[in-house]
This record gives sequence, C-alpha cells and structure tokens, in this order.
Amino acid sequence: MARISDLVEEMIKQMIDQNKGAIEITRSELAQRVNCVPSQITYVLATRFTNNQGYLVESRRGGGGWIRIKRIDLTAPGKYLMHTLNHIGDRLSQHQAEILIRNFIDYDIINERDARLIMAATADRSLNTLPPDQKDAARMNIMKNMLTSLIVH
Repeated sequence: MARISDLVEEMIKQMIDQNKGAIEITRSELAQRVNCVPSQITYVLATRFTNNQGYLVESRRGGGGWIRIKRIDLTAPGKYLMHTLNHIGDRLSQHQAEILIRNFIDYDIINERDARLIMAATADRSLNTLPPDQKDAARMNIMKNMLTSLIVH
C-alpha cells in the first residue's frame, strides 16, 4: 500500500500536468482532497517539490494563504541536468539521491538502466568503507561526476 506522502506527491504531479506545468492551491484544499492534515502537505512540498527536483514552490501562510507550484521548464535534458548540478549543494543523502534519480526517470532525462547504475554507485552500501560523516559528501561527488558525464555525452 502506498504511503500518504506518495499519494500526495502523485496527486500534485497530476494536477501540475493537467494545468500546463503550474498550480495554485491552498494547503487545506490539498489536504481535504487526500484526507490528510495540512502538515503532511507541507512535508511533501519540502521533500519532493524542491528546486533541486525541478520545481519552484512559493507559498503564503495564513487565512488567504496559497501554494504555487511550478515545474521548471527545462526542455533539453542537458539543461535539466545543469540546473540540478547548480542547485544540489555539496552533500547528498541516499534518500535525496533516490528522489533526484526518480525525477530524472520521470522526465525522461535518463533511462532505467542508467538510473540503476547511478543508484548502485550512490548507495550507502557502495560507500560502506567510508566513515558515516563522509558518505554524503562522497555521494555528492559521485553524483556530480555522473551527471556531468551525461551532459557531455
């Protein structure tokens, strides 16, 4: 059974697709549609609709508050990869890497085979000889090198 976060993410992505790449909605309206609390919506937005994942999210809280989510229109795979490289920082958890890779598949930036290779290279078990405090930095270097090679080729 899918987790509520997965359902909320999928619903938001469908709404964005149906509305030409952008939506404006309230947290409470989204929460009512999925039958969850507004804080769950906030969690999904913070973890699955970030700049690194190809989205711009603006929001205003309060009585007249709203959320505006826009998919970044990067038509060429190389542009999307460059956008990602410019925004991912210097550390990357395994979970964050998996989200990025899933987005690359969703937007037809990479194929399933490449995704499996990148997942394997950035997995915690591939970095198990490193001290825990160094894994996220090493994972980021691996991810950046792999993405750079995809842009070049």
